[in-house]
Amino acid sequence: MHGMTTYFIRRLLLIPVTFIAITFMVYTVLRVVPGGPIEQAQLQIKLAMMQEGGATVLGGAESEVQIPEAAMNELKKYYHLDKSIPEGYARWLWGIVRLDFGRSYVYGEPVLDVIISKFPISIYFGLIGYFASWLICVPLGVSKAIRHKTGYDTATSVIVFIGYSIPGFVACLMLLVVFGGGSFFDFIPLGGFRSANWAELGFFAKILDQLHHTIVPVIGYLIGGFATMTILMKNSLLDNLGADYVRTAFAKGLSEKRVIFLHAMRNSLIPLTVGIGQALGLLFAGSFLIEKTCNIPGMGLLGYTSIIQRDYPIILGVLVFMVLIRLTGNIISDVVWALIDPRIRFGK
Repeated sequence: MHGMTTYFIRRLLLIPVTFIAITFMVYTVLRVVPGGPIEQAQLQIKLAMMQEGGATVLGGAESEVQIPEAAMNELKKYYHLDKSIPEGYARWLWGIVRLDFGRSYVYGEPVLDVIISKFPISIYFGLIGYFASWLICVPLGVSKAIRHKTGYDTATSVIVFIGYSIPGFVACLMLLVVFGGGSFFDFIPLGGFRSANWAELGFFAKILDQLHHTIVPVIGYLIGGFATMTILMKNSLLDNLGADYVRTAFAKGLSEKRVIFLHAMRNSLIPLTVGIGQALGLLFAGSFLIEKTCNIPGMGLLGYTSIIQRDYPIILGVLVFMVLIRLTGNIISDVVWALIDPRIRFGK
């Protein structure tokens, strides 16, 4: 127990070190590459002038915009660009400690407010997708192990590996093309979290509308780990069914169901717990490919659009949450693994 406690304390102490290393590297890259807040401000002024007829040729001399020196200095000071990279990073990090993530260039709102508003959407789809994976893959893996080398095992293996060959976002795209609005079937909407008139719908109509918008993204989340989880469950159960303690249980006259579901299942689920940390990251951070394909305004899509729009405060804010979630998730995986399997011992 002492060795395990020491191990987890070491892992916890490594979180701030890893966090600082990753965020400092990204902060440095964002400071060096073009397209920062100064360029964004110049672009916004240029576009405003074009709309008012003040500039006619994009890229020409007439479209060149110079921000007044006083305003330029204020912008640099506000975004810590008047400081060196280490000092600017230290000021940014101190803001993170105080939960001041800065203000988004694009949304014009505090970064933390923007990110928090996206969390429930990603958690909604990630949570349903994660539980759907367990509810489908674990029973399927168990049934394949029990009927190993039968026609059922072969047929389901074909389905599993077809799913393995199709990325989640591609499956979403195919479903939207075949069953989406405007297609021959016209069964599901083409994307979004809810319909535009969702607030005006009745109670049951709201539930039906939410389900329609949930089907495709959840299938995308499910198919991503469908094959891996199913085969891992099957192989793990097969290994345990051949173990000495299972043969001993059968020799004592215990029924097959009792041996499989009471004794072998517990140890067979251990390898699946390794993925809990990654699932936690997906649960909170979302999948930007699936969210982009299905036009879901969650954390994944927010991170993607912030990179395209060069919204650096949002990029850094999303990075903070993703790094912390992934590092914490890895530790949670180890804790769950140790709780499920008492044989696990972590060295000093």
